[in-house]
Amino acid sequence: MGAIVAIVGRPNVGKSTFFNRMLQRREAIVDATSGVTRDRHYGKSDWNGKEFSLIDTGGYVVGSDDVFEEAIDQQVNLAIDEADAILFMVDVETGVTGMDEDVAKLLRKVDKPVFLVVNKVDNAKRSEDAVEFYSLGLGEYYTISSINGSGTGELLDALVEVLPEGELPADDLPRFAVVGRPNAGKSSFVNALIGEERNIVTDIAGTTRDSIDTKYNQFGFDFYLVDTAGIRRKAKVREDLEFYSVMRAVRSIEYSDVCLLLLDATRGFDGQVENIFWLAQRNNKGIVILVNKWDLVDKDTHSVKEYTKMIKQRIEPFTDVPILFISALTKQRLYKAMETAVEVFKNRSKRIPTRKLNDVMLPIIERTPPPAYKGKYVKIKFCTQLPTHYPQFAFFCNLPQYVREPYKRFLENKLREQFDFTGVPVTIFMRKK
Repeated sequence: MGAIVAIVGRPNVGKSTFFNRMLQRREAIVDATSGVTRDRHYGKSDWNGKEFSLIDTGGYVVGSDDVFEEAIDQQVNLAIDEADAILFMVDVETGVTGMDEDVAKLLRKVDKPVFLVVNKVDNAKRSEDAVEFYSLGLGEYYTISSINGSGTGELLDALVEVLPEGELPADDLPRFAVVGRPNAGKSSFVNALIGEERNIVTDIAGTTRDSIDTKYNQFGFDFYLVDTAGIRRKAKVREDLEFYSVMRAVRSIEYSDVCLLLLDATRGFDGQVENIFWLAQRNNKGIVILVNKWDLVDKDTHSVKEYTKMIKQRIEPFTDVPILFISALTKQRLYKAMETAVEVFKNRSKRIPTRKLNDVMLPIIERTPPPAYKGKYVKIKFCTQLPTHYPQFAFFCNLPQYVREPYKRFLENKLREQFDFTGVPVTIFMRKK
């Protein structure tokens, strides 16, 4: 379970630079997935083996200076509600401003870890200047330079010390999150499944504000349904409620095992749906795509086959994902949807004995070895599944650095063919033996 860390502060103090730096560190380790649209205000990072989600609240403020005051207050309050720790960033060049004082006033009341981060400190003189930030009444501060990264180590050491070890409910029941854009029919879907008006369904976009967990028993199978506020397009994240639903959806994706990505058949698989898909994929969650309101679609123009093909093109290279056509209204294929989610959950928790894995994979690798690179031949000797919550495999070889992306994809496809990981992201590492 990743903890959530929010970065707050007024504009232009360097929040985004710091944020990008933190993400690049992470993406340098995890090879950046090819062709994935990155959402610039949300990402995963890690330090000393502890993973956390980073949210740059600055990305959500739109408007002129007078709007800023209010918007920043809203962001800070949201961060206080939703994040596990808060980084409050200020700028040594401008010194303490009235806006900084307002933010500090809000943060002093909080019983969550708050880190005062003085940015742009890149020489001794500035280090002395930073002393004035004691006046904010937040105690010790950390001096950093987002541009060159100095000081970030000490800050991160202190940060990961206080992050919670995300505890899940004691039972091992799978958690399914229903995610998608507002008005895709998420609440109707949940109500149709549970058979009671648990969530008030109206046509106003964004009526479901909170994520509601419902314990549910169907097909003799127990699970939690995590229903979440829809993710809205960035441009529309004008008011704090929208920003709130983004943070909420991030949290519910993190806390689920399988995401049921619901989309409105009449609107198609648009960029926003695609972003939610990659968010779930990047978090290594199981995914089932549910095309809702299929009863409203004119079938001549859109056959199931055509529509499926269109979605698969949008989600390449991770196309091994179940796509079902449902209607929450007429309850068409709802149970099939849950059955599929259960299968995906099982695929995600699957463990393959090392011996069996090698018996199957080594002959395949022998028939199709990695292509030679700069005249060097790569020999893969052994493979094993890593003991993580989702499928990750290590292949041991003499020259891991020469194994290219396409070959890793080949290995992934073979694993999928042989062992069925439908709906689940699979990660492959090349290691030196």
